[in-house]
Amino acid sequence: MSHDHVHMPPETKDKRVAIAIWANGILTLAQIGGGIFAGSLALIADALHNFSDMASLVIAFAAQKIARRPADAKMTFGYGRIEIVAALINYTTLIIVGFYLIYEGGMRIIDPPEVKGWWVVWLGGIALAVDALTALLTYSIQKDSVNIRALFLHNLSDALASVAVVIGGTLILLYDMRWVDPAITIGIAGYILYLGLTEIGGTIRTLMLGSPVDIDTDAVIVALSNIEGVIDLHHVHFWQMGEHDASLEAHVIIEESAWDQLENIKYRIKQALAQEFNISHSTLEFEHPDHMHKDAHTYGHG
Repeated sequence: MSHDHVHMPPETKDKRVAIAIWANGILTLAQIGGGIFAGSLALIADALHNFSDMASLVIAFAAQKIARRPADAKMTFGYGRIEIVAALINYTTLIIVGFYLIYEGGMRIIDPPEVKGWWVVWLGGIALAVDALTALLTYSIQKDSVNIRALFLHNLSDALASVAVVIGGTLILLYDMRWVDPAITIGIAGYILYLGLTEIGGTIRTLMLGSPVDIDTDAVIVALSNIEGVIDLHHVHFWQMGEHDASLEAHVIIEESAWDQLENIKYRIKQALAQEFNISHSTLEFEHPDHMHKDAHTYGHG
């Protein structure tokens, strides 16, 4: 189980996110003003989405900074999980914005307002350029961070929304199809919800200390139980400290005759965890068969 990571200096990542923040901030102001003037809900919808992107970028920027702090007496596990929290906030705002836009779009389909098509086309085109730039800036670093991946999906959905806005403005100019504007808004909102709802589950799972999705926990226990000198395991916990760091904690029952080989057994367990299952961190408590916990559950503390 290997992970492909893009190794980029932190300063470069910070610079890319900072550029994206400024670009989205300026674009948001332009789209809100233009959307109000042109009477286009699709433009305002795109602006709100861009604003959520800007807020997400600020949160991600701060999270990246905080995550680099070393562990201390207050946070003995370090600060890396702040990026998971940031991703949860970003996905949540994405979902809220999606529901709001569906509501507003539905109201406008009932009574489509007058829309200035040229403003919609021009501002939609500018938005598309900025969204494409932001997506490009975050693409090369999103594979290594769930925090930046949330941002990239924001930006990708923005770019697609901007394409839809331009098409909508063109149809209004050519055929006076005013209902297209709120219809496109609902389409944008549906895609936003799809992205948010499909991605948020993994973030919640990590925060809930769920087992890593790419690890067969039963297979790990079987493999460790088959190591010479090991009788069984219980009180087993699998979790992720960060996005890529799988961890294990377990009580290991050792054969009485192998008790003098404890260090050798521990080495083989850790080697198997690292090489076969990509588990880099483990905390092991060894039990003598005469003093082991009775009726202990395999998982948890039962």
